[in-house]
Amino acid sequence: MAKEVEVKELLDAGVHFGHLTRRWNPNMAPYIYMERNGIHIINLYKTAAKMQETADALAKIAASGRKILFVATKKQAKEIVAEEAKKANMPYITERWPGGMLTNFVTIRKSVKKMASVDRMKKDGSFDSLSKKEQLQVNRMRAKLEKNLGSISDMTRLPAALFVVDTLREHIAVKEAQKLNIPIFAMIDTNSNPRDVDYAVPANDDASRSIKKVVSYMSDAIIDGVNARQEAKAAEKKEAEAKKVADAEAKKAAEKKAAEAKEAEVQKEEAKKEEAKSDETKES
Repeated sequence: MAKEVEVKELLDAGVHFGHLTRRWNPNMAPYIYMERNGIHIINLYKTAAKMQETADALAKIAASGRKILFVATKKQAKEIVAEEAKKANMPYITERWPGGMLTNFVTIRKSVKKMASVDRMKKDGSFDSLSKKEQLQVNRMRAKLEKNLGSISDMTRLPAALFVVDTLREHIAVKEAQKLNIPIFAMIDTNSNPRDVDYAVPANDDASRSIKKVVSYMSDAIIDGVNARQEAKAAEKKEAEAKKVADAEAKKAAEKKAAEAKEAEVQKEEAKKEEAKSDETKES
């Protein structure tokens, strides 16, 4: 279970500041505490509960060995999300969302493979045989692909879930995930619709401190999930090795017992022969 969230820390990070009251989404009403100076204030007790619930669900996905794709292309969130996703060893999109990233994943994978083929060309020397103009074009293509897709180069299949910062801005990503029934986890500000996602964390998605607070909490939970998986695997391996040793010892003991029984049988036969010999001698 994820660690408890301190409401005071959320307050210090400005997680409670929503948007102007005229820009609100009525579906956010259950998460709004009050209105102050024309701005909605988010109920941080509900945010803390939702953070914990969301983190627990993400940890379970990570513990199953599947990937969670982080999505945030807004200026305030890009660097934070990239840093936290790298920390948790998860894929992320912080540049423009490539249309069809999920719904046309096969094509996206082909683009990623193009990067790998360029790298192979540079290693085997075939890149040097190209003209300078062709080399320049290939390098430009490689740089463009790296910028947009480099962060998902290790993602060989569709992610098990999305974690989104600002669902209004990332509406295309949200729609694609909905279409494929991929669970969506998101920071939801007072101008967004919590019904668009599976797990909504009501929070200020415009301030970098607020984003950092929520996203780092999620990445820590994911790391815990991955660690739990590794520990479980290590325990299974240890158990399998112990069973192997126990089986080998049991086999050895069984073989020894069988050998002893055989030896006893041989001795018994020899004793019978000796007895028969003795009887013959007496008779003669």
